[in-house]
Amino acid sequence: IFQIASRQVGDHAVSLENLLQHTFENLSNADGSMVTGVATGYYKLDELTSGLQNGEMIVVASRPSMGKTALACNMAEYMAVEDGRPVLLFSLEMSKEQLAQRFLCARSRYNSQKLRRGNISPEDWTRLQMAAGDLEKAPIFIDDSADLNILRLRAKARRMKASHDIQCIFADYLQLMAPMSQGRNDSRQQQIAEMSRGLKALARELKTPVVVLSQLNRGPEDREGHRPRMSDLRESGAIEQDADVVILLHREDYYHRGEAEYVPNGVTEVIVAKQRNGPTDTIRLAFLEECIRFENFASEEVYGF
Repeated sequence: IFQIASRQVGDHAVSLENLLQHTFENLSNADGSMVTGVATGYYKLDELTSGLQNGEMIVVASRPSMGKTALACNMAEYMAVEDGRPVLLFSLEMSKEQLAQRFLCARSRYNSQKLRRGNISPEDWTRLQMAAGDLEKAPIFIDDSADLNILRLRAKARRMKASHDIQCIFADYLQLMAPMSQGRNDSRQQQIAEMSRGLKALARELKTPVVVLSQLNRGPEDREGHRPRMSDLRESGAIEQDADVVILLHREDYYHRGEAEYVPNGVTEVIVAKQRNGPTDTIRLAFLEECIRFENFASEEVYGF
């Protein structure tokens, strides 16, 4: 037994010499680009993070209605449509049909309310069909399985990685995942910690960025300015510990809905509150609420890409 265990340990241990050789090979193959990982299409975010890195868990967290799902869909759209990267989205909150409408509205910049009502002019049909043509060719895969636990999610992700070479995985959202066993007496904090560890392990196993959406507790509601903090991550400090990158979303417009004297500015603060291998900062994106889409405030040339 000891010999078997020793062999297993040895199989996973790599000398620093080999690791440094691999590091220098990667450096020699680098082209000097600011983005070394998977680009999101948001230039300031990509400049700050160098893209979403393989093997890392990226947590995107906010209070409800701040745009977590919209940001994930917009990132997935850019990766698949513009870069041709296969992406996999696990949706535990919305059906695949609802997400398809989201993608269509965002891609076409079309009013989501009008689309749901079927209030579409002939000119708009052409616009929607052009957007649909782009999306149909894009390698975007959506799984909206109910009661998905971490073991089933990891098994599905492995199969999709093997069959479609998935290059980014999204999970929407963490707190809706099913616990491993209904019969266990684990606390909710323990359950969330287990899910978080499993998603982190999945990123490392598949050498793929895993973007995990998460809810925040009510801390921002009672705070002046309403800006979220990492300590607001709901139900478990394990999320903060496991994540390589933590992104918090804040839209001040949301807190002033219905106020006649308030003029919405459409600004969303994307707060990179943690980055294990890089700096933290806050960037600003424009939120187009009608079509549920985030946009850069300026063209990529402004940022030197």
